[in-house]
Amino acid sequence: MSAPASSHERPIQAILLMNLAVFIFTAMDGVIKSISHVFPTGELIFARNLFAFLPLLGYMLVVERRISLRTHQPWGHVWRGAMGVSAMFCFFLSYKLLPLSDAIALGLAGPIFLTILSVPLLREQVGWRRWSAVTIGFVGVLVMTRPGSGIFNPAALVPLLAAVFYALAMISIRKLAQTEKPTTIVFYFTLFATFASFVTYPLGGIDAELAWRWPADTEQVLLLMLIGIMGGCAQIALTIAFRRGSVSLVAPFDYMALVYGFLIGFFLFAEVPDAYLIGGGLIVVASGIYIIHRETVLARQRRRQALVPSLPVTQ
Repeated sequence: MSAPASSHERPIQAILLMNLAVFIFTAMDGVIKSISHVFPTGELIFARNLFAFLPLLGYMLVVERRISLRTHQPWGHVWRGAMGVSAMFCFFLSYKLLPLSDAIALGLAGPIFLTILSVPLLREQVGWRRWSAVTIGFVGVLVMTRPGSGIFNPAALVPLLAAVFYALAMISIRKLAQTEKPTTIVFYFTLFATFASFVTYPLGGIDAELAWRWPADTEQVLLLMLIGIMGGCAQIALTIAFRRGSVSLVAPFDYMALVYGFLIGFFLFAEVPDAYLIGGGLIVVASGIYIIHRETVLARQRRRQALVPSLPVTQ
């Protein structure tokens, strides 16, 4: 989630914080994958959000010196929560079904879907440059999934569905950010996700695979706590990064998740990405970075147009 950049920008600090956030998030994904065969996805989401309150509330009390829960868009938080939890569920499930590097690479298609959905939902005008980037990005997705090759894995659709829900969540955040503080948005999402994931507890009576399990030992308890604390710390680092630097500077480093995912997958799970995954992933990353670049250019032009109404805004 991006926040408006402050007047006291610190670009180097912003880049370091963004890389730290992405690394922590990716390492958290690795921890989730390591215990995804033990605990159902709903329980993992519950732990991820329940224990995220520890760093989040600490940050709000120590740094912001208050816990601000005032909101002007309560239903906006509900919609953001529903889309965010759906994305989180699909992402977490994909770590169980696919190699970590595959799931992360496919999940990076989020900005592509965000561009597409911004047309009907935000009524944005998307010009030929960004449509070209979207088309190229989908080529990258096809390279990674290789449909029709005889080795297509239907599980690859799970992180792609997660990317769609992620895009919907980002659109809702854009609307919420007009009136809400960044930490307020994070707080309500964390609260919503905690309760929403707890609803999956009774599903164990329907399907044993969905049954929640009590941790078998102290190590499993600590791992569940670690998932939440890592997620909360990464979210705080991400929020500060966007306050210390512009979106155009910070956002592209989100794609470092591809590098970190490859490294963690290789060293922890002995995963070796093939040429299709690496090549397709790089295409998706290049497409996403260009989309971010174009959105930044257009935002700058819109600001200038507000000062000089006769200045055209091109796509």
